[in-house]
Amino acid sequence: MRKGKSLIVTVLLALSVILLVGCGNQSKAADDDTIVIGSQGSDLDIWEHIAKSPQAKKLGLNIKTKEITDGAQLNSATSQGQVDVNAFQSWSYYKAYNKQNPKGKLAALGTTYLEPLGIYSKKYKSVEDIPDGTTIAIANNPANTSRGLLLLQEAGLITLKKDFGALDNTKDITENPKNLKFKEIDDTTGPRVLNDVPVVLISNTVALESGLHVLTDSIYHEKIDQSTKENVNILATADKNKNNANYKKLVKLYHNKKIQEYIKKKYYGTKIEVNKPLTYLENK
Repeated sequence: MRKGKSLIVTVLLALSVILLVGCGNQSKAADDDTIVIGSQGSDLDIWEHIAKSPQAKKLGLNIKTKEITDGAQLNSATSQGQVDVNAFQSWSYYKAYNKQNPKGKLAALGTTYLEPLGIYSKKYKSVEDIPDGTTIAIANNPANTSRGLLLLQEAGLITLKKDFGALDNTKDITENPKNLKFKEIDDTTGPRVLNDVPVVLISNTVALESGLHVLTDSIYHEKIDQSTKENVNILATADKNKNNANYKKLVKLYHNKKIQEYIKKKYYGTKIEVNKPLTYLENK
């Protein structure tokens, strides 16, 4: 009898272990079905809306959002797998990050939108009014620094070297006829700095959060054409996940007609949809 009881106890314990392992695997599978999207600012708000939308449910996507306000940290978290996909950066920012982080490269999944970078001032009404020696505040991260300088060149304020690239900076200005001075700032502080610095370059995501509209409040802004394709925003993931079918569905989801109607209404047309293949950005 004792041997029989021992055998029964052993079998029951084995079954318990199998059930526990099975439950653990099911739980892991459920977690694996969840896509964590890292973002910030208005992009985070958009993806929180998308996560709850019937359009996401129809595609069978279980989305959770995670806020990380520093771009480099957000890309690092994506590379390391703490975030599955991120939604915040331009094509040029993405390229600059990959160049600086060859061991933690990201892969682009698809395009989302373009929103113009603007030049703002409480002191001057046009770029022509900006006098000699004026201080201009620009972003202190590489991609946005170069983007800002290209905008200043487009506005006729400076001239950059011919092969000016995504990681170049104020040292690469070849002509500065107005002897402009440059103050590098955390680009999220732009609206506050506007009270102390006469001219400030502010990204639209940051501007919107402060009640500024790039198309009406800036004294100059990027034109929407192919020359600004470096500034088109993308969805990005770790390089090893570039062929993940569910992650690719996020691009289709973003461009859903109902989702786009929501974005256009909420952001007053400042997030201009760009539904293009990645070759549109890759081709020179």
